[in-house]
Amino acid sequence: MIQLVEIRKAFGDHEVLRGISKTFNRGQVTCVIGPSGSGKSTLLRCINLLEKPTSGEIFIEGERAYYEIDRGAIRYHPESRITALRRKLGMVFQDFALFPHLTAIENVTEGLVYGLGRGRKEAAGVATRVLARVGLAERAAYYPDQLSGGQKQRVAIARSLAMAPKAILFDEPTSALDPELVGEVLDVMQDLSREGMTMIIATHEMKFAREIAGEVIFMDQGVIIEDGPPEIVLESPRHERTRNFLRRVTR
Repeated sequence: MIQLVEIRKAFGDHEVLRGISKTFNRGQVTCVIGPSGSGKSTLLRCINLLEKPTSGEIFIEGERAYYEIDRGAIRYHPESRITALRRKLGMVFQDFALFPHLTAIENVTEGLVYGLGRGRKEAAGVATRVLARVGLAERAAYYPDQLSGGQKQRVAIARSLAMAPKAILFDEPTSALDPELVGEVLDVMQDLSREGMTMIIATHEMKFAREIAGEVIFMDQGVIIEDGPPEIVLESPRHERTRNFLRRVTR
């Protein structure tokens, strides 16, 4: 589904990603774990070009995405082609990124109307269905400041689902939530997993990663230290850096 080849990303002199190569298979749930500053969020943002990689290649469904490599230099595709590819990937942010002046259903319909050119009536029908899918049918007319953090994040997930993505990227989707609200968001993501949605999830929720992931990646200092099934990476990690991290987060 998604293939990364030697992805590097630097901000000035600071190299955040240092040669990431990885394949993410269709229908698989991958949890990316690691300490703050390890590059997890930057990796996700590079996959859908919210951040432009310094070097390396990205393939989506076998197609070289966003740019070509021309004599070692990156040459970006026209914006229309980049936008079309980006639509294949939903994105859910840790801070929800909802429009505060729009209701839940309006937050969902905006992308359909302005991104996909759907009519308002059709978009409203899709939005109604996806809000029901995440358990928010009765909150469709509520504004973000009338919703709990968990409900806001479920609206954000509905917004991504409405675009019928091939995969969804989650950037710490529960980190801004009170502990008692985490479960309702994770339940929705569990349902998506059972339906076969391809998901890449940056998370600090080790229990959730153990339960949902087909594969876990441990990142530190911009590189993948190890990856594999959760029963290996989380229960019997091969590398001391992974073991040290898990000891800190599971105390």
